[in-house]
Amino acid sequence: MGQKSLGKNLVPAVITETVVHDTDDPAIWINPADASKSIIVGTDKDTDGGLYAFNLQGKIINKVLGLKRPNNVDIEYGFLLNGKKTDIAAVTERETNMVKLYSLPDLKEVGTFSVFDGETERGPMGISMYKNPKTEEIFVIAGRKSGPSDGYLWQYLLSEKEGKITGNVVRKFGKYSGLKEIESIAVDDELGYIYYSDEQFGVHQYYADPEKGNEELLVFGKGDFKSDVEGISIYPTSAAAGYILVSNQQKDTFNVYLRENPAKGIIAEIPVSTSESDGSEVTNINLGPQFPKGIFVAMSNGKVFHIYDWRMVEERIKANMK
Repeated sequence: MGQKSLGKNLVPAVITETVVHDTDDPAIWINPADASKSIIVGTDKDTDGGLYAFNLQGKIINKVLGLKRPNNVDIEYGFLLNGKKTDIAAVTERETNMVKLYSLPDLKEVGTFSVFDGETERGPMGISMYKNPKTEEIFVIAGRKSGPSDGYLWQYLLSEKEGKITGNVVRKFGKYSGLKEIESIAVDDELGYIYYSDEQFGVHQYYADPEKGNEELLVFGKGDFKSDVEGISIYPTSAAAGYILVSNQQKDTFNVYLRENPAKGIIAEIPVSTSESDGSEVTNINLGPQFPKGIFVAMSNGKVFHIYDWRMVEERIKANMK
């Protein structure tokens, strides 16, 4: 087990401008021409909610308003749309039972499809995307407000139809403890794993490729959290190693596990300045002189996202590790 001598709370390098209602989940789009001009995309969760784009200085530079309770967002690169490779953000819209897709960085709607069709329990919340490194097929993995003890998550293969992106369900998987709900989902494209937070229980691991089946590979983090197990972020330090950070929501810390061996258990616990953090995201890309090893972005109460310099996070991880 990691040490519990936490030290002072990590201070964000940047706090974003406020949204209208309630920030929930961020994603990071890397600008291929100039990484220092990368953007953070985040949801504002309400009946009259929105999707916001922030620059690395935390300024709002674009937004899509009028969404019906957008919950979570994730990003994938290079979907072939109308013959052109297009980066896309996928957002769950809970009150309409839809996933909406937007091109990046302009946030133009490029597709939409309904999820959990035929189910009594729908209400999409968590979302993540997976790009198969070999086939380059892109999938959406969606969770919901509540669901069955198995088959809580549905996976959709994205395809083009009449110039728009749609999704078709290819598998239903994922165990659920029944304790609270499943929201945060994260995919490790390189290693081919899906992780999701079963709040008040632990983190589940499955294969991301539907061809590899629906066997649960691991549950980790049990007993490591004050209450809710929340936002999951994966930081690679090499092709096969790195860190998995999981929000210990009610404690305002992030628990850290080894990407190459999460079964080893918690290796560090990082106190942050966020309050009740739901969603988070991380990148290891050099974003310029201010953030040469990337950033860690976490939602906080107060209608904002916190942007942390990864060097500060890593320093704290190494200081906390046994």
